[in-house]
Amino acid sequence: MKKIILVAAIASATAFSTAQAATVYEGKGLKYDIKGDFQVQLRQKVGKDKDLDVEFDDLELKNRVTYTLNDNMAAFGQLDFSFDRAANNGGDGAKLEEAYLGLDFGSVAVRVGKQNYSSDEFSVEKAYETVVEDDIFDLNDDAGDDVIRVDAEFENFFVSASVDLEASGNSNSDNNESFDLFISTSVDNLSLAAAFQNFQASGVSDSVTSWGVQAVYDAGFATFGADYGSMEDTANVYNLVSTFPITSTTKAALGIQSVDYEDKSKNDMTGWYANVTYKFLQQKNVSLFAEIGDTDEDDSSIGYLAGMQLKF
Repeated sequence: MKKIILVAAIASATAFSTAQAATVYEGKGLKYDIKGDFQVQLRQKVGKDKDLDVEFDDLELKNRVTYTLNDNMAAFGQLDFSFDRAANNGGDGAKLEEAYLGLDFGSVAVRVGKQNYSSDEFSVEKAYETVVEDDIFDLNDDAGDDVIRVDAEFENFFVSASVDLEASGNSNSDNNESFDLFISTSVDNLSLAAAFQNFQASGVSDSVTSWGVQAVYDAGFATFGADYGSMEDTANVYNLVSTFPITSTTKAALGIQSVDYEDKSKNDMTGWYANVTYKFLQQKNVSLFAEIGDTDEDDSSIGYLAGMQLKF
């Protein structure tokens, strides 16, 4: 099994996984790729008095244009749209998820625009629908409109840093301000990572600092992951997960998520989930999945879902 953290991080350095992307046009130094992720599921949410419904968890189209400038440099642009909120809520149109331009120097990539923070690379969670929190950085925003991000790969290390500009007085901006850092490496079958964030929400006078560490170990028969994060004067969050193959086409995951709040007026919560995924032998990007989960909240009822996913 691949080293989960480092491989995923290196893929983010170019901000687009061409392994699954469909190339629409290529010629004269120009390449246009399109990537999709469509997921529809029947779901009854974890909690009290929840009903079964149809949910569109991912309906995404990602567009990428790359110009080769020379042997060591390329210019790229990314434009991603999500239709899941429109499908779920009955609204019109698409939501712009990411829009940025950048330069790729081989081992270093710089991109500017609307995009995810570097700390968004953090987490070992493997749930289709999170039962508590994905990770500590989920308590704040994980993306911004005015982000400058640098990703760098140094042999066995990956480093990503991003800054979200405050853009005060700009009515078209979310006006949040953030500095984020993510570092990962791997040694044999062990992958390690750490993340840091200093975040100041719009209209709030003080910033809040968060940090997290995570580890993933590939034991061959199964992969075990853990992450722990802490937000200053706010909460601590941890994830434990194990993934393992059942057959060559089927894998399973078991996970525990927990959040412990500093504010005792908020209820601490621990949840669990278990899922199974079947990928068709003829087409690995077509899969069926099912998941159950629950929390220790009072009167909480177990949640479950089953669905189908297509990627390209």
